[in-house]
Amino acid sequence: MRLYPAIDILGGKAVRLRQGSYDESTVYEDSPLDAAQAWAEAGASALHVVDLDGARSGSPVNIDRVREITSSVGLPLQLGGGLRSEESVEQALAAGAAKVILGTAALQDADLLDRLIARHASELIVSVDSRAGIAAIAGWEQSGEVDALSALAALQARGVERLIVSDIEVDGTMAGPNIDQILATGEVLTIPFIYSGGVGTLEDLTAIAAAGPDNLDGVIVGKALYDGAFTIEEAQSALGEE
Repeated sequence: MRLYPAIDILGGKAVRLRQGSYDESTVYEDSPLDAAQAWAEAGASALHVVDLDGARSGSPVNIDRVREITSSVGLPLQLGGGLRSEESVEQALAAGAAKVILGTAALQDADLLDRLIARHASELIVSVDSRAGIAAIAGWEQSGEVDALSALAALQARGVERLIVSDIEVDGTMAGPNIDQILATGEVLTIPFIYSGGVGTLEDLTAIAAAGPDNLDGVIVGKALYDGAFTIEEAQSALGEE
């Protein structure tokens, strides 16, 4: 199971949000590149990057900063935030992203999703963020009427090959992961998925590794790493990353 250190970019800085609220952000690095280099030097094998400005505006805002990271840090990077058109996905891939993450667009534009599956199935990840079991859209600022587990099942049936699931209610809180969500997701899906939300201790990671279904193949961690709750190496060991 792979550890994905998170780099969320807002206003050109590396930040973390609490429970998806843009009004509760903490700046950890003035430069996202500095954060990426720190994780790489600590032994990370991949990075999870979100353009929060893009997620809120609906189109990428921090592509230049992503390009700086991919050109300077030799790690595969998965990028989300504002990727709601074929053009923006192509822009992200051209900037060096190994994987592109769709959120809102995948739930609201079935035709776009089908076209991207046809062209970029192996590079595409769809993220379903939930609040109280309901899928959230538009950079976590709106909730739709779609049950999150139903959305996951529908995306798999449509041909999506990899998913991210997150619980907004615990994201950025370090209050512990939603193990029930992980288990429920494993029952719904057969394709690989990545979990995000609430990790605060090594014990949390150990619990995820112990409870996680076979198709859970990664965990995204942000605040706990920035706050020094554990190191990259310790987290990788807890997850059994080779």
